[in-house]
Amino acid sequence: MGEISIGKLLIVAVIFVLLFGTKKLRTLGSDLGCALRGFQNAVKDEPQSKTETVVDTQVATKSADNQ
Repeated sequence: MGEISIGKLLIVAVIFVLLFGTKKLRTLGSDLGCALRGFQNAVKDEPQSKTETVVDTQVATKSADNQ
């Protein structure tokens, strides 16, 4: 009863095409792809900047303690 077969997926795809049209779905797909790429880039860049900030803070603290 809870299985998702290829036939059911095709029916859902046809309903989406009928409701939204191919042009709108194409635009939606490219917008979603750009959003995912931007999210991946943000996630990939974030840990590096946090690590650099922590290391810079530790270096500054150690040099202040030494003086």
